[in-house]
Amino acid sequence: MQYEVNGTTVEADKNGFLVDIDEWNEDVARAIAAHDNIELTEKHWDLINYLREEYVENRGNQPNTRSIIKAMQEKWDDKSVDSKSLYELFPLDPSKQGGRIAGLPESKRKGGY
Repeated sequence: MQYEVNGTTVEADKNGFLVDIDEWNEDVARAIAAHDNIELTEKHWDLINYLREEYVENRGNQPNTRSIIKAMQEKWDDKSVDSKSLYELFPLDPSKQGGRIAGLPESKRKGGY
């Protein structure tokens, strides 16, 4: 699979995850999101940036949905954030679909909790 971004081809595996994490940038994220019919908002970017920071700065950590909920509750100062809120942003799974849009490798972890 491939994404066309600003006249450049970015390679992805059969599930849409980037082959080379270093090819990721915000335009690539927008292209992957558009493929999933998602228009990225500030809240999407908050979650994407959180996932990237965790992966890059925490030795490949890929948080599950429960961890993402806690982080977004803190980030947005909103204790009402729950899994439903995150699935509204990333309907196919906040940790997995969000991770794909964030340019991270596919998580082999099962389940959201």
